[in-house]
Amino acid sequence: MELRVLRYFLAVVREENILRASEVLHITQPSLSRQLAQLEEELGAKLFERGNRKITLTEAGVLLRRRAEELVSLADKTEREFVEFNGGDDLTGTISIGSGELSSVSELAKMMRAFNEQYPNVNFSFYSGNADSIKDRIDKGLLDFGLLLEPVDIDKYDYIRMPVRDQWIVVVPLDSPLADKQVVTPQDLADKPLILPSRTKVIGELSNWFGSYFNSKNIFSTSNLINNAALMTEQGLGYALAVSGSVSFYGNERVLVKNLSPALYSTSVIAWKKHQPTGAVVRKFQEFIDMSIRHKNI
Repeated sequence: MELRVLRYFLAVVREENILRASEVLHITQPSLSRQLAQLEEELGAKLFERGNRKITLTEAGVLLRRRAEELVSLADKTEREFVEFNGGDDLTGTISIGSGELSSVSELAKMMRAFNEQYPNVNFSFYSGNADSIKDRIDKGLLDFGLLLEPVDIDKYDYIRMPVRDQWIVVVPLDSPLADKQVVTPQDLADKPLILPSRTKVIGELSNWFGSYFNSKNIFSTSNLINNAALMTEQGLGYALAVSGSVSFYGNERVLVKNLSPALYSTSVIAWKKHQPTGAVVRKFQEFIDMSIRHKNI
């Protein structure tokens, strides 16, 4: 399976039409169709359902799209790293970072700005997700760094703990009986439908906060993005628990944000894979992070 053919396949997926894809790729339609047929034969699976106006992916095609995107992204990243490696003293390249919606992103942003001021030919690629998805992308070589909310398994990673903590809050509907409360207690939420983060370790931390008032049957939904959880809260489906950094831009026009009592805090770490060969740009940013956090030079 050639990388070139995977790029052809992804172009067809984007365009949903072989003719348009061939024009984008600057090859003939018969040549592109032949390449796709050979790919299907090589994989022993039908990848497309061909309609009159557009083509759609089969289940096998959806699987290949996910894998092809990862392979192409990794190949592109590898090429950039070798350009950086051979670039001499002029530091150039892209640093890829994954992060949850955390207060510590503001501290990371300060480091990114300061590093870019020192090395203006370096830019950043930022991916948002929860700690599990970010670790998976680090392991696959798709991300250089991850900003991860604790608790999280980080045995495979080098890391530095960020100097900022996130306070846990609850998002409540405007018409909730809890709307007038200054803070919300475990007892207040004991009989309420809950929308919790999707990570098992985080749910464990929250269950400790609830104590005897925790009931897993009250979990209406889990969600890895607070925006979706807040929309469900707005519709009266449940009470969403999240860290303060993820709701820092919410007003009180559609939902309300309440602090928990007793207060609950979580820390975060900036992590990268141990013993991972990296380009000059990533190594330099590792050193910059260490200096910035350990010496509070941010």
